[in-house]
Amino acid sequence: MEEKVYWQNRVAFILASMGSAIGLGNVWRFPYICYKYGGGAFLFAYVVVLMLIGIPLLILEFGIGYKFKGSAPYSLSQVRIGNINFEFIGWFAILVGFCITTYYSVIMGWSFDYLFYTLKTMWGDAPKEFFYKNVLGLTDSVFNLGKIPWHIVIGLLLSWVWIVLSIWKGAKTVGKVVYVTVTLPWILLIVFVIRGLALPGAFEGIKYYLTPSWEKLLSPELWQAAISQCFFSLTVGFGVMIAYASFLPPKSDIVNNAFLVGLADAATAYIAGFAVFSTLGYYAYTMGVSVSDVMKSGPELAFCTYPTIISKLPFAPLFGIMFFVMLLTLAIDSAFSLVEGASASFIDKFKIKRWKSNVGISIIAFLLGIIYTTGAGLYWLDIMDHFMNNFGLFLAGFLECIIIGYIYGSENMKRFINEVSERKIGKWWNISILIIVPISAFILLLVSIIERIKSPYGGYPRSAEAFGWGSIILFLILSIVFSRITKEEK
Repeated sequence: MEEKVYWQNRVAFILASMGSAIGLGNVWRFPYICYKYGGGAFLFAYVVVLMLIGIPLLILEFGIGYKFKGSAPYSLSQVRIGNINFEFIGWFAILVGFCITTYYSVIMGWSFDYLFYTLKTMWGDAPKEFFYKNVLGLTDSVFNLGKIPWHIVIGLLLSWVWIVLSIWKGAKTVGKVVYVTVTLPWILLIVFVIRGLALPGAFEGIKYYLTPSWEKLLSPELWQAAISQCFFSLTVGFGVMIAYASFLPPKSDIVNNAFLVGLADAATAYIAGFAVFSTLGYYAYTMGVSVSDVMKSGPELAFCTYPTIISKLPFAPLFGIMFFVMLLTLAIDSAFSLVEGASASFIDKFKIKRWKSNVGISIIAFLLGIIYTTGAGLYWLDIMDHFMNNFGLFLAGFLECIIIGYIYGSENMKRFINEVSERKIGKWWNISILIIVPISAFILLLVSIIERIKSPYGGYPRSAEAFGWGSIILFLILSIVFSRITKEEK
């Protein structure tokens, strides 16, 4: 049986939690959504969502892990109605997170490749063509897999080796790694902000970023995007924060830690907006177009638009290396936190050695990730990302709030959290957990289902979309199977 390992200190826990929350979504997903939904108006909506949904849910997950001292499946198995427990909800969250790591690690693989490409700015004057054709070998349809580019497979392998080494001894190893992988991207991000603001045309980009289109606040899509970003960015609904909080030593604060992590995540996204939009302003200036015409998607921003900008800068290879190192260090914490959440669950259940759990999970995820390295990989990545974020996370968050809020009792959890926390939470937290979060998650689930009934996501064939639905259903079935196996063993 594995000996329980705790965080070395509070700083290690906070940095690890920040690292899990702060990832690629802060650098490309947040700016892109802000770009799409009214600039300053989206910033306002995001702050509202963060305070009413994000931080209350983060407090809840920290409270669950710290109270029950185990992974998400183990902790939720302690909530019972007679002989019925709710372990399956924890397994469902873990499986959703595991699925995300299978393609998140592929994006890391792209970044590893670009560290090499940037030495000679190999994309030349056609970075978009270089990315889609030379790097991805993108085919014309989702079922035309094309070839497997082995340079991406090598990058994927490097990503998994790094992930496994980062969590080799659980909290003990993670607590050391995050001192570098959390602080370094912040330093590099500040460098990009300073450099970006010094570029001609930068303030046109900043103006676009901060100028609010208040009428967009009336759009349900904006609020849906804000809630989705909040779930994804804070890593709530994955079971990760529950596992991380289970490694907290006695007499640890919950509420202050949750506010620190939530606000640090939001601040990173906000600062990243200045780095992104200042360089977009410069790009628009050099191309002689409007800022509104230069951003298409998150991946295209990172691997097409930014390389174009890097080529125009003095000391281009240096800035290129800095940018892709920043992407890698942002991604690694989120990736290994998802694997650690899954590993902790299997250790709790089977009492196996940590290294076996880490290596086993990583090998399976690596093999499943091969599909995303094919010529149709970007299509499959897009489909699975949509279903995991718009169905998996919302369903996990909804069930979590129902179980703790109404069955275990939000007042019981609040009382425990306040006993160990310097800052106390009041009725606003109960209202969030009992009403605001579950209603918001349920509505978003319902809206997403109706949208998919009306038309397939992204114009993909229904047969391709079926893999997204099938994954959600499969995860629910596996969650119930895993929880029953655990019950029989007990």
